[in-house]
Amino acid sequence: MTGLRVLAVDDEQPALEDLAYLLRADPRIGEVTTARDGASALKLLDRAMAEGRPVEAVFLDIRMRGLDGVVLGRLLAQFARPPRVVFVTAYEEHAVDAFEIKAEDYLLKPVRPERLAEAVRRVCASVPGASGAADGAGRAAPEGETIPVELAGVTRFVASSDVRYVEAQGDYARLHTATGSHLVRIPLAALEERWAGAGFLRVHRSHLVAVKHIDELHIDSGRCVVRIGDTEIPVSRRHTRELRDLLVRRARKGRPE
Repeated sequence: MTGLRVLAVDDEQPALEDLAYLLRADPRIGEVTTARDGASALKLLDRAMAEGRPVEAVFLDIRMRGLDGVVLGRLLAQFARPPRVVFVTAYEEHAVDAFEIKAEDYLLKPVRPERLAEAVRRVCASVPGASGAADGAGRAAPEGETIPVELAGVTRFVASSDVRYVEAQGDYARLHTATGSHLVRIPLAALEERWAGAGFLRVHRSHLVAVKHIDELHIDSGRCVVRIGDTEIPVSRRHTRELRDLLVRRARKGRPE
């Protein structure tokens, strides 16, 4: 594969030209097409698919006339072979929507070249056979993902690698880190699926834990419990064997020869 085929979508011509210029300057990008609105973007994507040259990533503004970026992103997610989506926007408040759509990244304008390069790296990591997916620019580790959280009206980003465990709270989830906790509008089941490859394991109907942060596993009154820092988390019977086997395998890998 010679490079990614990408589509840049923005209803502001100067912003669209700047984004296309930066994308074309990246050696991992093979072809860049542009669209000024969501309807035109859908037509270009359909045509590329019909020609057997599907677009692999869409770099998408959010606030556009007509079909906005969030709606378009949800439509793209329904494709049989959905392109990867990277949101490029001047607004922070749609970060949670982007996460729910499973966007590869969320860039704030004005876009910094190094930040765009990181987004391209993430896309390459998720596209089979993409240039850069197996080299030093390599596959993006799931533990490098960030999740948007709201703090006093400001959107901040918490790295999944900093999350020690997650606690279900209805349709929400509370992320616990070493420095505090954050309530996010995402069901625990969605995080379980998304972070399965990043070292997280469901140990109870209400808890998802980062295995690397487990300090101790013990039996208390006949029930299995894990300790993470000062917190003890129950492990349901159906998950006990899986967790113990996983911890044993990790311990064996860590033994010196």
